Amino acid sequence: MAWAAVNGIRMHYDSEGTGPPVLMVMGSGSRGRVWDLHQVPALTAAGYRVITFDNRGVPPTDECAEGFTVDDMVADTAALVEHLGIGPCLFVGTSMGAQIVQELALQRPELVRRAVLMATRGRSDRLRRALAEAEIALHDSGLRLPPRYTAVVRALQNLSPRTLADSGQIDDWLDLFEMSAPTGRGDRVHMRFSAMDDRLAAYAGISRPCHVISFADDLITPAHLGREVADAIPGATYDLVPGCGHYGYLEDPDATNKIIIEFFRQEG
Repeated sequence: MAWAAVNGIRMHYDSEGTGPPVLMVMGSGSRGRVWDLHQVPALTAAGYRVITFDNRGVPPTDECAEGFTVDDMVADTAALVEHLGIGPCLFVGTSMGAQIVQELALQRPELVRRAVLMATRGRSDRLRRALAEAEIALHDSGLRLPPRYTAVVRALQNLSPRTLADSGQIDDWLDLFEMSAPTGRGDRVHMRFSAMDDRLAAYAGISRPCHVISFADDLITPAHLGREVADAIPGATYDLVPGCGHYGYLEDPDATNKIIIEFFRQEG
């Protein structure tokens, strides 16, 4: 466990392996250690140094319950790169983490070598904005739902029909979701980021090589929204991983890791 004082906060991070550095940026409400399940072992075995961290709002990093913005999280990420002296480096971001990496590539391109953007989007459609608003209203109501109910809803939102129908896996997923429910006071702030403004026109200004990965059964960030991001970023490439939901990097890690490593190795 390592700590960095960056951008006015205390941030927890971990580093594994040696070689070209890869900074992994996690999505809302989840700890950086989620990457340890599949992505860290694959990338370190491929010869990379992998840095994971807990975003602002996710303990043990400072929770900043008084509020913060996406720009604050972009600045946190940039400050961590500078603190570690690893820029320009490779990036992998998923969901909110991809949103952070996209904005970083715009604001601080000198810190980015290449970026993989998973389960991403450049705008919110009406349904996803309504979902974000509903989740905020539920949070603000103070109502405490049973953990098992919350785990079932999380499974339905984030996993593919293939996984949901697998009786050999679903109990393990439900137990995992029940045990890993977000507990940080920054959760409400993260919820707001799901109702993002339309940033597609701005992404035409991204100059660093990017690869977008969408998951075919993703309900949170549907594949067509990821395709829009790839179309908006000059020269960006795109892959669609079948049979996976929003957590496709956990449902089919072999396919996902192969895409990431192949994209990084395209560098001249």
